[in-house]
Amino acid sequence: MGFNWTCPYCGTKTTVNTDKHKKVEDLFTINNAEGNRKFYHEWIVCPNDECGRINLRAELFDTSLNINTGRWVLGEKLKEWNLLPNSFAKSFPDYIPKPLIDDYEEACAILELSPKASATLSRRCLQGIIRDFWKIKKGRLVDEINALEDKIDPITWKSIDAVRKVGNIGAHMEKDINLIIEVDPKEAKLLIELIEMLFEEWYIHRHERELKLKAISAIAEDKDNQKKGDNTDQAT
Repeated sequence: MGFNWTCPYCGTKTTVNTDKHKKVEDLFTINNAEGNRKFYHEWIVCPNDECGRINLRAELFDTSLNINTGRWVLGEKLKEWNLLPNSFAKSFPDYIPKPLIDDYEEACAILELSPKASATLSRRCLQGIIRDFWKIKKGRLVDEINALEDKIDPITWKSIDAVRKVGNIGAHMEKDINLIIEVDPKEAKLLIELIEMLFEEWYIHRHERELKLKAISAIAEDKDNQKKGDNTDQAT
């Protein structure tokens, strides 16, 4: 039976069937200090013929033996890894400034190892977007975001300010150094998804709009040239 899936390499949304998918499990029961574990690794080959690349991910679960049934029971997921590709960063056009793409890709690459560091990089990327796209430069990110408030919709503005707040956890030490606030990987992933949305809605949409308007202007210019040519022919 197939399942819906999006390839992290080419972005194709497709259905993956058994001929392109393999999931293998390994139960570890040797006596140790940490307990029993079940390890899964999953292979997916992109069905898109123009891509066809391998995706590999792994999951580690706590596992216990049910003494009544004699069966192993899957417990809490302890860890998961994206092994191929080692980052889920999407490809974006080269007209988006390279420093922004670099921060975005690094935030993606370090997400599982350090969600806090990933959130900090998303914060840095966000500040670069505001300075480049909106030409707002005030030194402090909080001041730049406040200056942006009346230029965008309220929900987007609130989300952008949330990136600043979460990113601050990694960027600045708390006054009480014993106060540790963690950033969950899912939270850091949401910040990255906001960056992706801003790339799409601001840079890519602007670029596509400019291309369409230039194409329309070119049509009008071509028609004007045709009229001038007809007038010249009539005059001669």
